[in-house]
This record gives sequence, C-alpha cells and structure tokens, in this order.
Amino acid sequence: MANEQQSVSVPFFVVLLIAAHVLALIYWIYRLATEKQTQRGKAH
Repeated sequence: MANEQQSVSVPFFVVLLIAAHVLALIYWIYRLATEKQTQRGKAH
C-alpha cells in the first residue's frame, strides 16, 4: 500500500508542474492580448 502512495505522488507533482506552465502561458498570452487592446482604445 505504501508503494502505491509513492507512485501516485510523483505523477501528481508532474501534473502540478505542467498546470503551472500552462497557466503561465495563458497569462502571458492574456497580457499580450490586453496590450494590443489598449493601443486601439475604445473600439467597441
């Protein structure tokens, strides 16, 4: 049973790292999109 808990914790940590990188990419793209919108102003 103890071995199963260890094997589960490793992929869980990998998923956390991947999720962090994905969130960072989304945040970076979001910042680029907002910067482009500020240049146009109130086009809506």
